[in-house]
Amino acid sequence: MSDAAILVESLEKFFPPAHSGWKALLQPFARPTQRALGGVSFAVDHGEAVALAGPNGAGKSTLLRILATLIVATRGHASIAGFDVIRHPADARRQFGYHTGGDEGFYTRLTGRQNLSFFAAMNNLTGPLARERIAAVSRWLGISDELDRQVRTYSTGLTHRLGLARALLLDPKVLLLDEPTRSLDPLSAADFRRLLKDELVRNQGATLLFSSHLLAEIEEIADRVIILDKGIIVASDSPQRLCAATGTSSLEKAMAKLTHHPVADEVLP
Repeated sequence: MSDAAILVESLEKFFPPAHSGWKALLQPFARPTQRALGGVSFAVDHGEAVALAGPNGAGKSTLLRILATLIVATRGHASIAGFDVIRHPADARRQFGYHTGGDEGFYTRLTGRQNLSFFAAMNNLTGPLARERIAAVSRWLGISDELDRQVRTYSTGLTHRLGLARALLLDPKVLLLDEPTRSLDPLSAADFRRLLKDELVRNQGATLLFSSHLLAEIEEIADRVIILDKGIIVASDSPQRLCAATGTSSLEKAMAKLTHHPVADEVLP
């Protein structure tokens, strides 16, 4: 397991309880007691595509944010391409691209090209190599014709694709994607799924760990599904074997059975 592209060992994360009003004022430093992750362990091999799935609040985004060095685990260890995300965060960050469907953090008065150039330069990618890489990822994501417009004029879907371009900019060995096709129209989402599976994972050997609400997306991309519920792993296997093990005819029914939920909103296609 030490040679894995992604290694997670006994990872736990607790948050302070959510208080509002006068309770929040009286307890500004409340002891973390809300469990988001409860001893999660798994490995992702080089070139493997793995999906995180489960009901709302299962811990998927928290796990990805820990791996992306955005928050610190309460206990346990995690590494990306051999670099510990706590002890060597700068080295770990050079190994992965991260994208979430939330706030993109772009400079909206700059163009898309200027934004990508800035983020490339922040990672020591400049000159002709930077321009070549920006052209390549923009072409893959179908945004080449939009790069010289200010980002404030972009639609939500176009801004999302620019975020995906930023995640791919440094040709990362590992991709951490939180709902990668959120806000994309169906045709753009299908194109991006093909890019992930065929070009990045299959042809270039990238490692992919992603979360998704869409079962069809998971079945199309993932070699394996890790199902989380209430911060723990309840199953980890291929979609086909999960169905066989639970005696169900679809991944939707298998997930509902494994998490003891009726068909949850988060696993509906």
